[in-house]
Amino acid sequence: MPSEKGRIIAENRAARHDYFVLETFETGLELKGTEVKSIRCGGVNLKDSWCEIRDGEIFVNGMHISPYEKGNIFNRDPRRVRRLLMHKNEIRRLFDKVRQEGLTIIPLKLYYSRDRVKLEIGLCKGKKLYDKRDDAARKAAERDIDRTLKERRRQV
Repeated sequence: MPSEKGRIIAENRAARHDYFVLETFETGLELKGTEVKSIRCGGVNLKDSWCEIRDGEIFVNGMHISPYEKGNIFNRDPRRVRRLLMHKNEIRRLFDKVRQEGLTIIPLKLYYSRDRVKLEIGLCKGKKLYDKRDDAARKAAERDIDRTLKERRRQV
């Protein structure tokens, strides 16, 4: 599934359902040992993952990278905390927004950019139940409109 950024490895679809994504950032990912081979095999899950900023560095928690089958003793813990690679000024800006505005940093998708693995993170605000209902109603209305337009084109 190619995109404008490269081939998508994994996507966190639940994030767009549960949060308003205000801004997105591209980050590098510090991987160790056989994790890259496991990612190439598609053993990644971004569901229930989040990012936090500690001591001027940003980390991703809860991202599951399955152990590589042929990795023996070199495999790492699948849910270990991984450091993200960003510029200091971007991290400081994110930290200020999270602290002041009560926003959250959520991983949105993992993809290849040339030969590198990149993670797209989003600065997000949580949706309330009524926001989710509004989105569902809007999408249902758009589907109905598209369906009627398609039927009318067939009749003509």
